[in-house]
Amino acid sequence: MSDPEYSDDYTDPRLAVFYDQLNPWGPESDFYLDLVLAARSVLDVGCGTGAILRAARAAGHTGRLVGLDPAAAMLDQARAGSGMAGQATDVEWILGDLGSVSFDGEFDLVLMSGHVFQVFLTDDEIAATLAAVRAALDGDGRFAFETLNPRLRPWERWTNGAQVVAADGTVVDTANTDPRLVEPGIVEVVGRFASASWEREVLCPSRFRFVGEPELDGLLTAAGLSVEDRFGGWDRRPFTGQEPEIITIARPVRDTSARGAHRS
Repeated sequence: MSDPEYSDDYTDPRLAVFYDQLNPWGPESDFYLDLVLAARSVLDVGCGTGAILRAARAAGHTGRLVGLDPAAAMLDQARAGSGMAGQATDVEWILGDLGSVSFDGEFDLVLMSGHVFQVFLTDDEIAATLAAVRAALDGDGRFAFETLNPRLRPWERWTNGAQVVAADGTVVDTANTDPRLVEPGIVEVVGRFASASWEREVLCPSRFRFVGEPELDGLLTAAGLSVEDRFGGWDRRPFTGQEPEIITIARPVRDTSARGAHRS
Protein backbone atom coordinates (compact mmCIF):
# COMPACT_ATOMS: atom_id res chain seq x y z
CA MET A 1 0.00 0.00 0.00
CA SER A 2 1.16 3.56 -0.74
CA ASP A 3 2.23 6.00 1.94
CA PRO A 4 -0.73 7.06 4.09
CA GLU A 5 -2.74 10.19 3.55
CA TYR A 6 -3.24 12.49 6.54
CA SER A 7 -6.60 14.12 7.12
CA ASP A 8 -9.18 15.02 9.78
CA ASP A 9 -12.14 12.72 10.35
CA TYR A 10 -14.39 15.67 11.30
CA THR A 11 -13.63 17.98 8.37
CA ASP A 12 -13.08 15.35 5.65
CA PRO A 13 -16.47 14.61 3.98
CA ARG A 14 -15.30 11.09 3.08
CA LEU A 15 -14.86 10.26 6.77
CA ALA A 16 -17.53 12.42 8.41
CA VAL A 17 -20.20 10.14 6.95
CA PHE A 18 -18.98 7.39 9.30
CA TYR A 19 -19.33 9.40 12.51
CA ASP A 20 -22.76 8.12 13.55
CA GLN A 21 -21.80 4.53 12.80
CA LEU A 22 -18.75 4.87 15.05
CA ASN A 23 -20.63 6.81 17.72
CA PRO A 24 -24.11 5.28 17.97
CA TRP A 25 -26.81 6.52 20.32
CA GLY A 26 -26.09 5.48 23.90
CA PRO A 27 -26.82 6.33 27.54
CA GLU A 28 -24.85 9.58 27.26
CA SER A 29 -27.19 10.67 24.47
CA ASP A 30 -30.22 9.88 26.65
CA PHE A 31 -28.68 11.94 29.47
CA TYR A 32 -28.28 15.03 27.31
CA LEU A 33 -31.61 14.54 25.54
CA ASP A 34 -33.41 14.70 28.90
CA LEU A 35 -31.70 18.02 29.64
CA VAL A 36 -32.54 19.42 26.21
CA LEU A 37 -36.21 18.45 26.47
CA ALA A 38 -36.43 20.28 29.82
CA ALA A 39 -34.92 23.50 28.40
CA ARG A 40 -36.58 26.24 26.35
CA SER A 41 -33.56 27.26 24.28
CA VAL A 42 -30.45 25.15 23.72
CA LEU A 43 -26.99 25.68 22.24
CA ASP A 44 -25.06 22.50 21.40
CA VAL A 45 -21.37 23.45 21.06
CA GLY A 46 -19.47 21.06 18.81
CA CYS A 47 -22.76 19.49 17.82
CA GLY A 48 -21.22 17.23 15.17
CA THR A 49 -23.94 15.46 13.21
CA GLY A 50 -26.57 16.99 15.50
CA ALA A 51 -28.04 13.71 16.72
CA ILE A 52 -29.16 15.05 20.10
CA LEU A 53 -30.86 18.15 18.72
CA ARG A 54 -32.51 16.20 15.92
CA ALA A 55 -33.82 13.69 18.44
CA ALA A 56 -35.12 16.49 20.67
CA ARG A 57 -37.08 18.04 17.83
CA ALA A 58 -38.44 14.64 16.81
CA ALA A 59 -39.49 14.08 20.44
CA GLY A 60 -41.56 17.28 20.42
CA HIS A 61 -39.22 20.04 21.62
CA THR A 62 -40.77 23.31 20.37
CA GLY A 63 -38.19 25.86 21.50
CA ARG A 64 -35.03 27.18 19.89
CA LEU A 65 -32.35 24.59 19.08
CA VAL A 66 -28.95 25.72 17.80
CA GLY A 67 -26.10 23.46 16.74
CA LEU A 68 -22.64 25.06 16.43
CA ASP A 69 -19.72 23.23 14.85
CA PRO A 70 -16.49 24.31 13.08
CA ALA A 71 -16.61 21.36 10.63
CA ALA A 72 -18.76 21.91 7.55
CA ALA A 73 -18.70 18.19 6.82
CA MET A 74 -20.31 17.48 10.18
CA LEU A 75 -23.03 20.06 9.63
CA ASP A 76 -23.70 18.55 6.20
CA GLN A 77 -24.49 15.30 7.99
CA ALA A 78 -26.66 17.16 10.51
CA ARG A 79 -28.68 18.84 7.76
CA ALA A 80 -29.01 15.57 5.85
CA GLY A 81 -30.24 13.84 9.00
CA SER A 82 -32.73 16.64 9.66
CA GLY A 83 -34.27 15.97 6.28
CA MET A 84 -35.05 12.36 7.12
CA ALA A 85 -38.65 11.28 7.67
CA GLY A 86 -40.04 12.32 11.02
CA GLN A 87 -37.37 14.92 11.76
CA ALA A 88 -38.01 18.65 11.49
CA THR A 89 -35.61 20.87 9.57
CA ASP A 90 -35.88 24.03 11.70
CA VAL A 91 -32.87 23.37 13.92
CA GLU A 92 -30.36 26.20 13.40
CA TRP A 93 -27.04 24.77 12.17
CA ILE A 94 -24.24 27.34 12.44
CA LEU A 95 -20.72 26.90 11.05
CA GLY A 96 -18.15 28.21 13.51
CA ASP A 97 -17.04 28.03 17.12
CA LEU A 98 -17.34 30.14 20.24
CA GLY A 99 -14.37 32.19 19.09
CA SER A 100 -16.06 33.25 15.86
CA VAL A 101 -19.75 33.27 16.82
CA SER A 102 -21.00 35.05 19.93
CA PHE A 103 -24.25 34.83 21.84
CA ASP A 104 -25.62 37.11 24.55
CA GLY A 105 -27.82 35.56 27.24
CA GLU A 106 -29.83 33.62 24.68
CA PHE A 107 -29.91 30.08 26.09
CA ASP A 108 -31.03 28.35 29.24
CA LEU A 109 -28.92 25.31 28.34
CA VAL A 110 -25.49 25.08 26.69
CA LEU A 111 -24.12 21.58 26.23
CA MET A 112 -20.92 19.96 25.01
CA SER A 113 -21.24 16.22 24.50
CA GLY A 114 -18.88 13.66 22.99
CA HIS A 115 -15.94 14.98 25.09
CA VAL A 116 -15.85 18.17 23.03
CA PHE A 117 -14.51 19.98 26.10
CA GLN A 118 -11.26 18.04 25.75
CA VAL A 119 -10.33 19.51 22.36
CA PHE A 120 -9.38 22.77 24.10
CA LEU A 121 -5.74 22.17 24.89
CA THR A 122 -4.53 25.25 26.78
CA ASP A 123 -5.74 27.20 29.80
CA ASP A 124 -6.30 30.22 27.56
CA GLU A 125 -8.46 28.21 25.15
CA ILE A 126 -10.52 26.81 28.02
CA ALA A 127 -10.87 30.23 29.65
CA ALA A 128 -12.06 31.82 26.40
CA THR A 129 -14.49 28.97 25.79
CA LEU A 130 -15.96 29.11 29.28
CA ALA A 131 -16.29 32.90 29.09
CA ALA A 132 -18.23 32.52 25.84
CA VAL A 133 -20.44 29.84 27.39
CA ARG A 134 -21.11 32.13 30.36
CA ALA A 135 -22.06 34.95 28.01
CA ALA A 136 -24.41 32.70 26.03
CA LEU A 137 -26.37 31.62 29.12
CA ASP A 138 -29.27 33.52 30.57
CA GLY A 139 -29.16 34.26 34.29
CA ASP A 140 -30.62 30.91 35.31
CA GLY A 141 -29.05 28.84 32.54
CA ARG A 142 -27.04 25.66 32.88
CA PHE A 143 -23.90 24.38 31.18
CA ALA A 144 -23.64 20.59 30.84
CA PHE A 145 -20.53 18.74 29.65
CA GLU A 146 -18.27 15.81 30.41
CA THR A 147 -14.58 15.02 30.41
CA LEU A 148 -12.82 11.69 30.92
CA ASN A 149 -11.25 11.09 34.31
CA PRO A 150 -7.43 11.34 33.95
CA ARG A 151 -6.86 9.28 37.12
CA LEU A 152 -7.92 6.16 35.20
CA ARG A 153 -5.64 6.86 32.20
CA PRO A 154 -8.36 5.86 29.69
CA TRP A 155 -6.18 6.61 26.66
CA GLU A 156 -4.23 3.45 27.37
CA ARG A 157 -7.31 1.52 26.22
CA TRP A 158 -7.90 3.56 23.05
CA THR A 159 -6.97 0.74 20.69
CA ASN A 160 -10.43 -0.35 19.57
CA GLY A 161 -11.40 -0.96 15.95
CA ALA A 162 -14.62 -1.33 13.95
CA GLN A 163 -15.92 -1.79 10.43
CA VAL A 164 -18.17 0.78 8.83
CA VAL A 165 -19.97 0.76 5.50
CA ALA A 166 -20.17 3.69 3.06
CA ALA A 167 -23.34 4.55 1.14
CA ASP A 168 -21.97 2.78 -1.94
CA GLY A 169 -21.35 -0.41 0.05
CA THR A 170 -17.61 0.08 0.52
CA VAL A 171 -16.42 -1.59 3.72
CA VAL A 172 -13.94 0.51 5.69
CA ASP A 173 -11.81 -0.71 8.61
CA THR A 174 -11.30 1.85 11.34
CA ALA A 175 -9.09 1.81 14.43
CA ASN A 176 -7.55 4.03 17.06
CA THR A 177 -3.79 3.57 17.07
CA ASP A 178 -0.73 4.81 18.94
CA PRO A 179 -2.37 6.58 21.92
CA ARG A 180 0.36 8.35 23.86
CA LEU A 181 0.86 11.08 26.41
CA VAL A 182 2.76 13.76 24.48
CA GLU A 183 3.01 16.19 27.40
CA PRO A 184 1.43 16.40 30.85
CA GLY A 185 -2.34 16.23 30.41
CA ILE A 186 -2.23 16.05 26.59
CA VAL A 187 -2.87 12.78 24.75
CA GLU A 188 -2.48 12.15 21.04
CA VAL A 189 -4.23 9.31 19.23
CA VAL A 190 -4.23 8.49 15.53
CA GLY A 191 -7.44 7.34 13.87
CA ARG A 192 -6.93 4.97 10.94
CA PHE A 193 -9.32 4.42 8.02
CA ALA A 194 -8.52 1.82 5.38
CA SER A 195 -10.34 -0.13 2.68
CA ALA A 196 -9.30 -2.73 0.14
CA SER A 197 -10.73 -0.44 -2.56
CA TRP A 198 -8.68 2.60 -1.48
CA GLU A 199 -5.20 3.30 -2.80
CA ARG A 200 -4.03 4.65 0.56
CA GLU A 201 -5.07 4.41 4.16
CA VAL A 202 -6.07 7.67 5.84
CA LEU A 203 -4.59 8.68 9.20
CA CYS A 204 -6.18 11.30 11.44
CA PRO A 205 -4.09 12.47 14.43
CA SER A 206 -5.99 14.18 17.24
CA ARG A 207 -5.02 15.64 20.60
CA PHE A 208 -7.12 15.84 23.75
CA ARG A 209 -6.58 17.46 27.12
CA PHE A 210 -7.33 15.70 30.39
CA VAL A 211 -8.31 17.87 33.36
CA GLY A 212 -8.98 16.55 36.86
CA GLU A 213 -11.88 17.85 38.89
CA PRO A 214 -9.93 20.28 41.16
CA GLU A 215 -8.33 21.99 38.17
CA LEU A 216 -11.64 21.90 36.32
CA ASP A 217 -13.45 23.58 39.17
CA GLY A 218 -10.82 26.31 39.29
CA LEU A 219 -11.29 27.02 35.59
CA LEU A 220 -15.07 27.15 36.01
CA THR A 221 -14.82 29.49 38.99
CA ALA A 222 -12.52 31.84 37.09
CA ALA A 223 -15.15 32.04 34.33
CA GLY A 224 -17.95 32.90 36.73
CA LEU A 225 -19.49 29.43 36.78
CA SER A 226 -20.21 27.18 39.75
CA VAL A 227 -20.84 23.45 39.87
CA GLU A 228 -24.47 22.58 40.53
CA ASP A 229 -24.21 18.82 40.00
CA ARG A 230 -21.44 16.35 39.27
CA PHE A 231 -21.94 12.75 38.23
CA GLY A 232 -19.64 9.83 37.58
CA GLY A 233 -21.94 7.96 35.23
CA TRP A 234 -24.81 8.51 32.83
CA ASP A 235 -27.16 6.97 35.41
CA ARG A 236 -26.41 10.06 37.57
CA ARG A 237 -24.38 8.17 40.16
CA PRO A 238 -22.28 10.59 42.25
CA PHE A 239 -18.71 11.25 41.19
CA THR A 240 -16.32 9.86 43.81
CA GLY A 241 -13.07 10.11 41.87
CA GLN A 242 -12.95 6.57 40.53
CA GLU A 243 -15.58 6.77 37.78
CA PRO A 244 -14.58 7.03 34.11
CA GLU A 245 -16.51 10.24 33.42
CA ILE A 246 -16.54 13.62 35.12
CA ILE A 247 -20.01 14.86 34.18
CA THR A 248 -20.63 18.45 35.23
CA ILE A 249 -23.63 20.74 35.29
CA ALA A 250 -22.67 24.32 36.10
CA ARG A 251 -24.57 27.58 36.52
CA PRO A 252 -23.52 31.23 36.27
CA VAL A 253 -22.53 32.76 39.56
CA ARG A 254 -24.96 35.54 40.42
CA ASP A 255 -23.41 38.97 40.87
CA THR A 256 -24.47 40.17 44.30
CA SER A 257 -21.71 42.76 44.69
CA ALA A 258 -24.08 45.70 44.33
CA ARG A 259 -26.77 44.32 46.66
CA GLY A 260 -26.91 46.39 49.81
CA ALA A 261 -23.77 48.31 48.84
CA HIS A 262 -25.28 51.71 49.74
CA ARG A 263 -26.77 50.79 53.07
CA SER A 264 -25.59 52.81 56.02
